[in-house]
Amino acid sequence: MYAHENRLTAWHIGIAFVALMVGMLLGPLQTWEHAGLNLYPALRSIGIQSYYQGLTIHGILNALVFTTFFITGFLTFATTHSLKRASKYPWVHTLALVVMFAGLLITAVPLLLNGATVLYTFYPPLKADPAFYIGLTLVVVGSWITGYGLLFTWSAWKKENPGAQTPLIAFASLITMVMWQICTVGVAVEMLALNIPWSLGLIAGTDPQLARTLFWFTGHPLVYFWLLPAYISWYGMLPKQAGGKLFSEPLARLSFWLFLILSTPLGLHHQYVDPGIPAGWKALHAVLTYSVFFPSMLTLFNVVASLEIAGRARGGKGTFGWIRALPWSEPSFTAQALAGILFAFGGISGIANASYDLNLVLHNTAWQPGHFHLTVGTGVAFSFMGIGYWLIPKLSGKELWSKKFGIYQAWTWFVGMILMSNGLHILGLRYSVPRRSALGVAPYASAEWTPFLIESALGGTILLISVVLLYVNYGMTVFAGKKLTREIEMPVAENAEGMPSPRWLDTWRPWLLGAVALVLVAYGPVIYILLTRLNLTSPGFRVW
Repeated sequence: MYAHENRLTAWHIGIAFVALMVGMLLGPLQTWEHAGLNLYPALRSIGIQSYYQGLTIHGILNALVFTTFFITGFLTFATTHSLKRASKYPWVHTLALVVMFAGLLITAVPLLLNGATVLYTFYPPLKADPAFYIGLTLVVVGSWITGYGLLFTWSAWKKENPGAQTPLIAFASLITMVMWQICTVGVAVEMLALNIPWSLGLIAGTDPQLARTLFWFTGHPLVYFWLLPAYISWYGMLPKQAGGKLFSEPLARLSFWLFLILSTPLGLHHQYVDPGIPAGWKALHAVLTYSVFFPSMLTLFNVVASLEIAGRARGGKGTFGWIRALPWSEPSFTAQALAGILFAFGGISGIANASYDLNLVLHNTAWQPGHFHLTVGTGVAFSFMGIGYWLIPKLSGKELWSKKFGIYQAWTWFVGMILMSNGLHILGLRYSVPRRSALGVAPYASAEWTPFLIESALGGTILLISVVLLYVNYGMTVFAGKKLTREIEMPVAENAEGMPSPRWLDTWRPWLLGAVALVLVAYGPVIYILLTRLNLTSPGFRVW
């Protein structure tokens, strides 16, 4: 029934993890460079010309390519299996994959040839080859097409099941894709109206502030596009894997609606020091940045309560005995549970970004990648690794090669990320060490930084070991694993309350209108002000 969907998902997941592997192999090099071990000259023979080219490839492949391919594949699988219905138009999903893969290949050429060393934020006036912008645009367009395909399938399911409530996993998957359609308007306008014409020489210059604003229109909600698929697993699958039930499905549905409304209109907290944007609009975005923490707190409460139900069902006693009773010998569960623990600390460090005063101290320091790697590098990527421990055997028809390797990988990632992120957080908070910079050759580097740079490098090394364990396990599973003797079903958590959620939590119109209205209020006047001051005179620069 799901043969086409499973094949497509396998292609998406395969491309995603190849991208992650390449990006992750470059990641530790940055921490080693900071600690004084510069291996980049040795990489020139394979095309990596500088620290900044390696950093760009790391960011693009891990933060943009890996996540987008994994998410589109996973949500296709999750939606169709949750609805118990094949895709309405399978060709739409095939087209989406073709467009995304073509975009990836086009993007890869200037990246590897050092024609797009502009970091993953690609801020003008740094100017990449046109192929870089065109390729990334195609990746986004392909993800849109996947979203349309899922909406077509859901509409068909609704007609076949009148009055039925959309299953939670499908419901959350659709909200994720709709949020993505809304928030990518910003980067789409930036690419089509500014970056692509500018890089092709059709316009003489660009407006860096407008470009930055359009980027962050998408750039921060992008975090929630990455995060919500992990939440889908934590809410809809992890309690089942733990042997329990979801504490409250209505709270889960409310959390996703709140993310739809609050994810997009908060990007200005990345632009507190940008001139020309009135302080009042920055203050509004500060409030909304604080507000988006609320659905994450609901998630923390709901998921932990669900795991407590599971732990006590497995015989756990006392105040904390249920934690010990959870299935820590299962790599899929362990990876996602540990990801959730570190993500909580990443969320706490992220709250500082909403504060104007703290933001002035912390933004663009090492604090930011410390926070980023706890959220995206752990809450997201680590959860996706955990999902892979059951999804890859499902798609390949092979038994997971080694549960022990999976457990070792999970704990080494956990320890490595603690060390690396702690070092980066301290460097940013205590010493205002700049992010992005090649610190190993920076003339302003201080000996006081050294212990924390070494701590970060040690963490990066342990993360590299974790990556090797991951890919050995995945590779042996696919190419040398034993054939499955049982069918692996997608884990679906039951609602502990035993009753359907209220109908208003399954009604799209008011939530969707609220999301669009808040975006227009929070960004409309800002964009208008910037357009009235439009100045397309900034030339492009290549500093590499």
